[in-house]
Amino acid sequence: MILQEIFFQLGAILVIAAGLSLIAHRLKQPLIIAYIVTGVLVGPEVWSLASQPELFDALSNIGVAFLLFTVGLGLNWRHIKEVGKVSLATGIGQVLFTTIAGFALGKMLGLETITSLYLAIAFTFSSTIIIIKLLMDKEELDTLYGRISVGFLIVQDLVAMLILLGLGSFDSGASIGGIVLSTLFKVAIIVPVVWFVSAKIAPRMVPYVARSQELLFIFSIAWCFLIAGILVLFGFGIELGALLAGVMLSGTTMQREINARIRPLRDFFLVLFFIVLGTHLGLGQMSLVIWPAIIFSLFILIGNPLIVLLIMRTLGYHPRTGFLAGTTVAQISEFSFIVIGAGITAGYVDSNALSLTTLVGLITIAGSTYLVNSNEWIYERLRGLLKFLEPKQSIEDTKNKNNASQVTVFGYHSIARQMIESLKKTKLSYKIVDFDPFVVKLLEQEKVPVLYGDASDITYLSELQVEQSRFIISTVPSVSVSLTLLSYLSEKEYDGTVIVAARTIAEASHCYEAGAAFVIIPNQLGAEKLAEIFSNKKTRRQGWEELGKKAQTQIL
Repeated sequence: MILQEIFFQLGAILVIAAGLSLIAHRLKQPLIIAYIVTGVLVGPEVWSLASQPELFDALSNIGVAFLLFTVGLGLNWRHIKEVGKVSLATGIGQVLFTTIAGFALGKMLGLETITSLYLAIAFTFSSTIIIIKLLMDKEELDTLYGRISVGFLIVQDLVAMLILLGLGSFDSGASIGGIVLSTLFKVAIIVPVVWFVSAKIAPRMVPYVARSQELLFIFSIAWCFLIAGILVLFGFGIELGALLAGVMLSGTTMQREINARIRPLRDFFLVLFFIVLGTHLGLGQMSLVIWPAIIFSLFILIGNPLIVLLIMRTLGYHPRTGFLAGTTVAQISEFSFIVIGAGITAGYVDSNALSLTTLVGLITIAGSTYLVNSNEWIYERLRGLLKFLEPKQSIEDTKNKNNASQVTVFGYHSIARQMIESLKKTKLSYKIVDFDPFVVKLLEQEKVPVLYGDASDITYLSELQVEQSRFIISTVPSVSVSLTLLSYLSEKEYDGTVIVAARTIAEASHCYEAGAAFVIIPNQLGAEKLAEIFSNKKTRRQGWEELGKKAQTQIL
């Protein structure tokens, strides 16, 4: 009887989620909103359909594990090295800013000192799960700002776990110093073990199990649960364990195959995660906290992105990168509810704090979803206001270093790296333009001709005099960047060859209409294949246009 009850509850919840998702899709709204609304409706305060909360919580945790496992599969040590410093600085800087400013805001609203402190800590953390899901949906997880965002969200999660351990020490009687020392000792053991398994064991084990696709599938799931379980025994969260499980396999040749096989399971359990999150968003007593909730929400939606933008600009990143990354911290996390719950259990805060957190969660999760989905569009509208943050040094460097080159490449991504290898074999002069200061510094050390700049800045393109190049490649997978570049070249009546990048077939069509000779769609054209084509066609515009016409025929 219990089994049938669970079956019908799960079935009813999924039917409701599907119905609301159809409506959201029809209205062109993010599906995450539909999932969370489903959770509110089936939760204890409306229809109370989820009468087995422990079961649904367990299923949602599996979704979290699979999500972070697939994220780990996409990480490698080079990416971690690239964004490690900025992620650490941004993550810690944002945590400190939000805690201090949030506490001051709580006091200004007349809240008690201890309540203000708990709320400030709770509102510090952003949802890694929601942001990774949104970045995956936009296919921007591997962009510069996507990698940085994932990095500082992971830093936030580590800080959150330390804070939760600290809160737990008050109940257990253990000292905070003892807990910190114990945690550092465990980290000192785990890091070398992760490196050893990633470098020595996984590359030999995975090719063997990959002889059978079914064996590879079950091995991948078992590996995720095994590593996550070990980390939980060490006192860390499921999230960190699943992430490290993926990182351990990220250097193998089968990581893409593993990712493809895990993805359907991940998506199903993730739907349940967002539904369960919605069931925890209680609606009681919200009318009493509506104005504080609106003020705190505006602080999180505006203040958090602003501090990330300023920190990253201080570290040398372009304001566009800082703004896009900043939009990923404009919501509160599942940790927020855990912190407030701990405060209520300990008797430090009352139930009104949970109602306030619930309303702030609803507003910021919905608001940040739209922010992330439209962040490039919003940045273009705010660009004039942020102009004073754009580095003037890049323009001066461009004037000083701008020797005419036959080939200009915007963005040093994996595709560009392959094409540069082909360029080196020719006698063509070239230069690379990128606005990642780490990449610029690295290329300068390698004596590669490189400039720091933004391909979407008309003023910079004019100073660069990009139209003097015979061949222009943009590997930045952003349609707004591609269209800006094409529009500028069209005004200059450019008659050379232009290759740009787009994420989807629809975006590629817009780029062809704007004058691109060929459009790279990264998930359809591998870097090695493109480099091979480039080696054959060089900079001959006619050959690339013929290839582009064939691609357009396939699109249509």
